[in-house]
Amino acid sequence: MSADRPAPRAPAREREILALAWPVFIGQLAVMLNGVIDTVMAGHRSAVDIAAVGLGASIYISIYIGLMGVLVALGPIAAQHYGAQRHDQIGLEARQAVWLAFMLAVPGCAALAWSDLWLGLSSPPPEVAAMARAYLWAVAAGLPAALLFRVFQSLANAVARPKAVMLINLAGVALKLPLNALFMDGWRAGETVVVPAMGGAGCGVATALAAWLSVLLSLVALRIEPLYRRLGVVGGGALGRPDGARLRALLALGLPIGASYLVEVTSFTFMALFVARLGATTAAGHQIASNLAALVYMLPLALATATSVLVAQSLGAARPAEARARTWAGLRIALGCALATGGVLWVAREPLAGLYSTDAAVIATAAPLVGLVALYQVFDAAQTMCAFVLRAHRITTLPMLVYLASLWGIGLGGGWWLAFVVGAPGSPWAEVVGGPRGLWIASGLSLVLASLGLAAILARAWRDQGLFTLRS
Repeated sequence: MSADRPAPRAPAREREILALAWPVFIGQLAVMLNGVIDTVMAGHRSAVDIAAVGLGASIYISIYIGLMGVLVALGPIAAQHYGAQRHDQIGLEARQAVWLAFMLAVPGCAALAWSDLWLGLSSPPPEVAAMARAYLWAVAAGLPAALLFRVFQSLANAVARPKAVMLINLAGVALKLPLNALFMDGWRAGETVVVPAMGGAGCGVATALAAWLSVLLSLVALRIEPLYRRLGVVGGGALGRPDGARLRALLALGLPIGASYLVEVTSFTFMALFVARLGATTAAGHQIASNLAALVYMLPLALATATSVLVAQSLGAARPAEARARTWAGLRIALGCALATGGVLWVAREPLAGLYSTDAAVIATAAPLVGLVALYQVFDAAQTMCAFVLRAHRITTLPMLVYLASLWGIGLGGGWWLAFVVGAPGSPWAEVVGGPRGLWIASGLSLVLASLGLAAILARAWRDQGLFTLRS
């Protein structure tokens, strides 16, 4: 039986979650803003530029998210060591995560450089393909840095030091616009071309440079913060050799997380591909709903990250009752925020769509979809929180299977069936579930299924610990 202690009172638990979550939230918004800057600047150049940037970014994100998810495993491992005060183990784990980042960068860079494979799947116009190919080569150069920075981010969150990550992400946003302008438009000194104009591909160069700058700033942060020296993350000389046992442990926990992330991102990617066949107006309405869904998701994601760190620290300290209490506190906050967010989206669905477009047809298409996004906010928050708490318990394989069944099976498979079979043109159900409505309805149902499945797994984990109770 573990040496547990009484958990802090509810207000204290909620305050500690919010204190850890707000820097994570701002940092995530900063990362999202990078994509917005690319889209806006490319859109002001030409349709070719924005199409190439959009295509290249979707390929890059799909590859990066899958690989980055593997490195997320460092978070719960380091947080449990931190809670148990096994400080010497944290530096060892972090160094092995750096080795893993380098190893993952090899297939990742190769996949991005092998651009003909991805471009062949979408068959874009030649001029779009050429620019997207240059974009992918550029971001491939920055992928190792992006993965290394993810190691630092996972470590910083695990030891409750997320503000440095937030500041570095904000610095990246501040530099993104001038770097984009430099490489998209070029730079001449008189008659001499110092930097050639690359158009949309320049966004990829800027992304790569910003990634390497983030790594340099993270090294500075590691040196400045005394805690990292005490943990053995810095100051120990060389990186050391790869440790097979630790690498296997990271992979055992991280591969299912990476697969889960890949399922999540590709479920939205394939939704966009399905909608693309329905015309520009429908695709634009879907894009508005997708953007708003991604934006509001940042809040439960930040809350889940913070809760997961604190739960893992409690588990490492052999205080499972405290871990359960922190989970309930995180759920209360996340579900409350989801109700508020969903209410705002529902009431303001038409004005919000109008912020993105002045086209009445696009607004009319987007507003009902934003309404559907509003309806599933509670379930999205619940499944996110449960998934992250399960990672704190080092349970990742079963959640991956839940995501496969729900997001791909119900979300994509069911969405395609509703949109293009049940709601096919001429069907009496066409006005109800035809087109993007069917895809978004199925997506909402998939999140309901995911939240129920993940909650059942968490309940079983609590039962195994003798902690399954509805009291908080």
